Amino acid sequence: MSLSYRWVIVAAGALMTCVALGAMFSLAIFLEPMALDTDWSRAGISSAMTLNFLVMGLGGFAWGAIYDRYGARIVVMIGAVLLGLALVLASRTGSLLVFQITYGVLVGLAASAFFAPMIALTTAWFDKNRSLAVSLVSAGMGVAPMTISPFARWLISAYDWRTAMFVIGVAAWALLVPAALL
Repeated sequence: MSLSYRWVIVAAGALMTCVALGAMFSLAIFLEPMALDTDWSRAGISSAMTLNFLVMGLGGFAWGAIYDRYGARIVVMIGAVLLGLALVLASRTGSLLVFQITYGVLVGLAASAFFAPMIALTTAWFDKNRSLAVSLVSAGMGVAPMTISPFARWLISAYDWRTAMFVIGVAAWALLVPAALL
């Protein structure tokens, strides 16, 4: 494998963690408009994030086993498809319980498909500059709130929360599916 291709994978990993975790962490931006539009309680909406973190923790084990058997490409591809699907479904739900399941469970499961597999893949491919490569993949998480959240806020201001979440779901597909094919 060429040295330059390894760095392409690092960039793809940073993009994946940025988009996936940015979509997940942007729920705080959606909280007020969702509560006003649906009459759902803020606590009820926020509980989706609690589910998100619980499912992420458990999902990591399942994705790790799939990664060990089939490799990173299949894991991140499933995660990419699932993330877009979950956001699109969550944007269309009329029930708090369905929102909690789609956003809390499905987005959490999808988000857990990116970080650990991309870190493991990066670690396996780099002997020299390993710490730099892993740091760059990890940086996607740090950049996530600075990119996806302002984008979500702009979309909500220009349209509404449902359109914003739908667009972010479609954008996740558009960015992550091609990145998963690298």
